Amino acid sequence: MILISKFIVPKGFTGITLFPFIFLKETDFKDDKILVNHEKIHLKQQLELLIIFFYIFYLFEWFIKLIKYKNIYIAYKNISFEREAYLNEKDFNYTKNRKFWAFLNYL
Repeated sequence: MILISKFIVPKGFTGITLFPFIFLKETDFKDDKILVNHEKIHLKQQLELLIIFFYIFYLFEWFIKLIKYKNIYIAYKNISFEREAYLNEKDFNYTKNRKFWAFLNYL
């Protein structure tokens, strides 16, 4: 389910996925198929890690990448979940053909 919220989506971002919802900053972003597909990839990732483990793994990996890169944005872009989503967001069949725990290929 896609919801619109300027308050839930962090500053500098257009969307965020908090299972089972995709939050977008503006209504017009619903028409952005690439953005919505990116967020749907995150839904798949969250489901396969039983939601809570996704967030634990995400934060842990972000912290490790932050130590490595010393830059918040670069750390974010290098999280395996984000790398998978960004590299496959233009493939609109990706969520249908995606292998279980595919994010591990992006570590």
